[in-house]
Amino acid sequence: MPVTPGARLGPTEIIAAIGAGGTGEVYRARDSRLRIEGSSLAALRRISWLMVVCVIAGIALAAEQRSIEDFLRNFSDEWVRLNPNVAASTRYFSGQEQDRFEQQLTSYTPQAKSQRLELARRGLSELARFDRDKLNDVQRVSADLVTYQLQNVIEGAKYEDYDFALNQFNGANVGLVNVLTVTHPMRTPKDAANYVARLRQVGARMTESIAECRQSAAKGFIPPRFILQATITQMARFIETPPGQNPFVLTFNERASSISALAPSDRAALVAQAEAIVKTDVYPRWREAIAYLESLLPRSDDNAGLWRFEGGAEAYTYALKSATSTHLKADEIHQIGLTQVARIEGEMDGILRRLGRTQGSVKDRIAQLKKDLAYPLTEDGRTQIMAEVNAILADAQRRSALQFDRRPRGPVIAQPFPRFREANAAGQYAPPPLDGSRPAVFQIPLRPERMTKFGLRTLTYHETVPGHHFQIGLMNENPLLPRFRQARVFGGTPAITEGWALYAERLAAESGWYADDPEGLLGQLDAELFRARRLVVDTGLHAKRWTRQQAIDYGIETSEVERYVAMPGQATAYMVGELKILELRDRAKAILKDRFNERAFHNAVLAPGTVPLELLEQEVNRYIRAASH
Repeated sequence: MPVTPGARLGPTEIIAAIGAGGTGEVYRARDSRLRIEGSSLAALRRISWLMVVCVIAGIALAAEQRSIEDFLRNFSDEWVRLNPNVAASTRYFSGQEQDRFEQQLTSYTPQAKSQRLELARRGLSELARFDRDKLNDVQRVSADLVTYQLQNVIEGAKYEDYDFALNQFNGANVGLVNVLTVTHPMRTPKDAANYVARLRQVGARMTESIAECRQSAAKGFIPPRFILQATITQMARFIETPPGQNPFVLTFNERASSISALAPSDRAALVAQAEAIVKTDVYPRWREAIAYLESLLPRSDDNAGLWRFEGGAEAYTYALKSATSTHLKADEIHQIGLTQVARIEGEMDGILRRLGRTQGSVKDRIAQLKKDLAYPLTEDGRTQIMAEVNAILADAQRRSALQFDRRPRGPVIAQPFPRFREANAAGQYAPPPLDGSRPAVFQIPLRPERMTKFGLRTLTYHETVPGHHFQIGLMNENPLLPRFRQARVFGGTPAITEGWALYAERLAAESGWYADDPEGLLGQLDAELFRARRLVVDTGLHAKRWTRQQAIDYGIETSEVERYVAMPGQATAYMVGELKILELRDRAKAILKDRFNERAFHNAVLAPGTVPLELLEQEVNRYIRAASH
């Protein structure tokens, strides 16, 4: 090939020039490119072919690395643009684009879902083109993680009808309220105006959810009667107050009052708009949904599990795989639960006897202990329990410094659920947005069964420190992770998220946090027993044809049993994930011996963020290999 003297050559031109020969005499590197200075290329023949190949390979590898980073960034951006709720809750974008999404609510229409599904298929196809062996560790985990998550999205689309769009635990009737009252940003006057803009769309989203329910019911997918009744009761309570006292309005007014730049008159005008929207649009749509659910009652029965549907066994297999990120069968999980229940009850019995509580079953003695440690069922009692939660949280922050050298910079706050959700909700952690514009939020349901000091420390550790807030909060702030992993834009992996939180509960006990609190230690064991019973009950309901009453009699409170019916498989993630983390810790201790460092192990588990257990194991094994040398 002809080469102009003084030309800058890329890798392709260098190879071509060497192959063609020439008479150049002098070359030198400048700006990472070869510059030909003479009229001959003869000197190039003296360059080691190995050196040239290494240079070219390095350039090609760098290009491919940049390529997958560009792909993951661009694809994630595209995905978030189809999910305004994710964009708003994570503050994923910036400027006008972010502002636009903070005026929208994610659509539930079949067309919108189809668009997201097609994007998942395209993303999976494009990901397959990258050679994993040529990626660095962070890129490889990112590529494997997105592959896993998109496969999960595509497979899950086959089972959408099994997940009824309106239910008492995670239906649109709950999600729409949470999106606005908990995760919507509220720091500027524009945030307040955007809240009202999104509130105007709530009625439309509820109409879409009703249509989705109709489509599922037409195919025979109708929830059990007791789920319909629980949902109807919850939704009726949501609209029983005057619009001005509805959570959509009350919470908005409370949060907007903290915006110093928002004039009181402007806030009052926005609150009045919100009240009018609730009155004229939200309440009518809720009533329409309630009427529709009531119309389904004659067609429903009290069979609880997925087994009642054609294809239910396959749907439950998917649910277990999605929750645990393993291929464990229902029978295997059921047996794990039975084994763990026996172990934990034995430990609890010993502590109860030392406390002089010897009469009755473990279940009966714990029930009495909960009553003995109960708070008054009054407003003063509610104030007392929240003050105790805050004290526990502050103490956990101090204690955790001994086990962790990396802790989230952003805060986490505790608050009760709104009253309409208390009867059905479980403790919940809402992550902070990427820009730190609001804290993480721990919500606790203050229904009578939860108004007790028993287990309160353990619940707080699970949801905040060193549980969810450490795992999700650190991931949120980790600059080494791509943005989509920081924000979990493709969804979470329950086995590691809940598994870590359950591990955190046990870690607190192992570390002596309950040294002077035997009732607190019983609370920790009871929480672990609860997760073990879940393995038995969830698989019992969906694979072994247990009734709702059988599950309650086994030791699970009614609202939790109904949660497992509405969310098949999710309850199995906790203990399966915890046992895997404990297995990995035991392996690290056995191999590293004196070199084992608890803080380093925790860093290895937390650094990847939300990943399936197989990827977590790979990362911990990599830490073990590095620490062995």
